[in-house]
Amino acid sequence: MKILVLCTGNSCRSQMAEGFLKSFDKNLEVVSAGTEPSREVHPLAIKVMLEEGINLSESKPKSVNKFLEQEFDYVITVCGGAKESCPMFTGKVKNRIHIGFDDPAEATGTDEFVLSEFRRIRDEIKRDISKFYKSI
Repeated sequence: MKILVLCTGNSCRSQMAEGFLKSFDKNLEVVSAGTEPSREVHPLAIKVMLEEGINLSESKPKSVNKFLEQEFDYVITVCGGAKESCPMFTGKVKNRIHIGFDDPAEATGTDEFVLSEFRRIRDEIKRDISKFYKSI
């Protein structure tokens, strides 16, 4: 089973979803990418995933263009709010699924509030990606 998790920046939500899927099943082939990849995985995404025992510190944002020639069983888009346009994957894919989440990198306020938003989104991703995984 080959899965691509797609977002815009590939720095938070798609990285977290990839991390959870890999933690659920070592036999899954999971990658994540973005249409406009960031320079690095967001430090707070790394921090909150470490709280779940998943290390994203070696992960790097990747361009979706790197995967256009590959075939996937599933492409999951994880972009959320109305301000964001969800990317389309033009490569070969059997199933397209959208599971949207707010972008924690957009959170503003105190350090504690921003961290709580990263944890909230992480927990939503874990819940919804787990439901997806159990359905396949």
